[in-house]
Amino acid sequence: MQVGESPVWRAQENALYWVDIPAQKIVRLRMDDSARTEWLLPERVACIAFAQGSGLIAGLETGVFAVTLPEAGSIGTASDEAPRAQVKKLAAPVHAAPDMRFNDGRCDRQGRFWAGTMVQDMSLANPAGALYRFDAEGVLSAPVIGGLVTQNGLAWSPDGKTMYLSDSHPSRRLVWAFDFDTDTGMPHNRRVFADLHHYVGRPDGAAMDADGCYWICANDAGRVLRFTPQGVLDREIAVPAVKPSMCAFGGSGLDTLFVMSIQPANRASEDDGAVFAVKPGVAGLPEPEYAGAL
Repeated sequence: MQVGESPVWRAQENALYWVDIPAQKIVRLRMDDSARTEWLLPERVACIAFAQGSGLIAGLETGVFAVTLPEAGSIGTASDEAPRAQVKKLAAPVHAAPDMRFNDGRCDRQGRFWAGTMVQDMSLANPAGALYRFDAEGVLSAPVIGGLVTQNGLAWSPDGKTMYLSDSHPSRRLVWAFDFDTDTGMPHNRRVFADLHHYVGRPDGAAMDADGCYWICANDAGRVLRFTPQGVLDREIAVPAVKPSMCAFGGSGLDTLFVMSIQPANRASEDDGAVFAVKPGVAGLPEPEYAGAL
């Protein structure tokens, strides 16, 4: 796996889904039989969420898409070629710069889909990225938050009234918290929640546990960090990969933390690009699903 992101636990299938961004694939691993299935998409896919009816909603390079995954043979069987996912573009932002795509995204607790954009060449440090909201009526917002270099770390508190957002670019390394209006879907009162200049790594993808604590992957540091709602670091878990990218709770009791990782060009460990499963001693929350029709 090159860039594993957007893990989503699917309880009714006892399966973990995720994406491999440069490979343009959605991947599923079933726990019952360890069967792995991959679906190929026409563009780089960065984030996914299940819809309450059926199908997936996803952030790709050029927009927000509805995605249908046809069943096919699992990887390692006679049907090794990845089947192609069926996609339909729902909305497209006007990107502020060339060569942009969506990055981190998920649904809030009311079922709105959120995703942010970034310039793919991170060396440019271009703050052209923005966070967008796609509501249950199928309307893509104007940029809700702008000036982002590498948008990441989206999460909501258990009551949905606090939103978290990070910028994982080396020049930023910040996690912000916002008061979140659950009725209008608008964040306000932005403040620094965690400054990773004071800790390790860069804040990548995140997960929320049932205690309201925020788990953030510390990219480049081989760690997953847990911050309390007060912004206090109280746990660190090491993983055998330099670049953990995003985590999610899953398993039968939502008590397993699945950690995705990235395989860097100068691969530092044979475990880079792997998926890790950790029992952190706390449980997570079910991942919200998109409330609109696809």
